Amino acid sequence: MATNYKVVSDDTQFNEELNNAGGKLVIADFTSARCPPCQRIAPTFARMGEKYSGAVFLSVDIQKCPGSAQQNAITATPTFIFYRNKTKLDSLSGGDPDALEARIKKHYSEADQVETRDSGVAGHIDLLPMINKSGCECLNQNSDHPYTNAVFSSSDDTYLESDADEQLILSLEYSQHVKVHSLRIKGPADTGPKNVRLFINQPYAMDFDSAMNNIAAQELTLTEKDLKGSLIKLKYVKFQNVQNLTIFIQDNQSGDEVTRINSIQVIGSPVQTTNMSDFKRVAGKKGESE
Repeated sequence: MATNYKVVSDDTQFNEELNNAGGKLVIADFTSARCPPCQRIAPTFARMGEKYSGAVFLSVDIQKCPGSAQQNAITATPTFIFYRNKTKLDSLSGGDPDALEARIKKHYSEADQVETRDSGVAGHIDLLPMINKSGCECLNQNSDHPYTNAVFSSSDDTYLESDADEQLILSLEYSQHVKVHSLRIKGPADTGPKNVRLFINQPYAMDFDSAMNNIAAQELTLTEKDLKGSLIKLKYVKFQNVQNLTIFIQDNQSGDEVTRINSIQVIGSPVQTTNMSDFKRVAGKKGESE
């Protein structure tokens, strides 16, 4: 059995599992021993834990976890609830394995398989698992040292490097809307980025002329201290509903023709599609939902 598949014994463990998952995708199967469709889909759900190893799969019996079932407004079983950072993203009712896998694929990304770093900011997470890699790109990157080295790799030996000159445009797309609180950027004291312009929700990929001349959501001037991974707080009110984030590196600390970035971490939280505290309690006796 995959280690990311867990049978939840009570409400306390369910809350602990959501807390421990952080920014990872969590799929909770609200099930019942009295429900034949639940029993038929259960082995498939467990096997999906092996296939999608970067997510957390929880089997939650509504008789053993009545509080969790009521909090999540479970009215039928099986019901699958999808979470990130304890935020409900989606739900699916019924025991159709094809529909379940399609919904998992909708929310699961390559970044779920990458070990995320601690954000160091209370209430916020590393947004790496929410990046839609197919919607990302970096202009003027050296093909031997692409943006994936700085965004997805945790190795100190890899880095992003510019190619023709010192400028870079990094575009990151998210699988859902997010709030961006801050950044952490690591780079060399001499060739690390200096002047940076941030843009959000661009309808088209930016080129260098538009990145230079358009109005930015925020402009940053980084110091050598910043490039050691210090927290770079943003104007949070301007980054409340971000679908894509464009980072324009205008130059570097020394004016060198090559800019190098060891890592970029974007810190924030998913926009809550459902506030868990707003769920109404389900009327009726325990077990009536099957």
